Amino acid sequence: MFKINRKLEYALISLRHMSTKSPGQLTSAKEICDIYHTPFDPTSRVLQIMAQHEIVRAEQGAHGGYQILKDISKITLHELTQIIEGPIQIVNCFHGNYAHCDMTTSCNVISPMLNLNEKISALFKTINVRDLISSRNQGEKQIRSKNFQEAKVEG
Repeated sequence: MFKINRKLEYALISLRHMSTKSPGQLTSAKEICDIYHTPFDPTSRVLQIMAQHEIVRAEQGAHGGYQILKDISKITLHELTQIIEGPIQIVNCFHGNYAHCDMTTSCNVISPMLNLNEKISALFKTINVRDLISSRNQGEKQIRSKNFQEAKVEG
């Protein structure tokens, strides 16, 4: 199953949350973690990485926090992925032109996987972060309802 790394999810959660704030209003990592139930250390690290890449501004101190600095409609999902996770790689056995797998000499899907990786990278380059985090989908209601029902049964 193809999955987006949790760190990228935490980055998107943080950016979506901060995008709803008034200009100049700071958001702490703790606030994001408390509201969305994300783990503090990885969420904090992702915010620090985004600050190092000047996507968000970090303000130190007791009343410090983060705020979006860069126009996130000009940041692609590909760029954010590269910043948070590193290069997009569909399979673990190769990085660019380098393969590190016992099956490399006999593998018959190296080219198809390289092609798939290139296509997904190209797709990610067409999606800007602002559009992604502000998008809606009807499936959200079903997912929330199902999770609510499961939590009710467990509780």
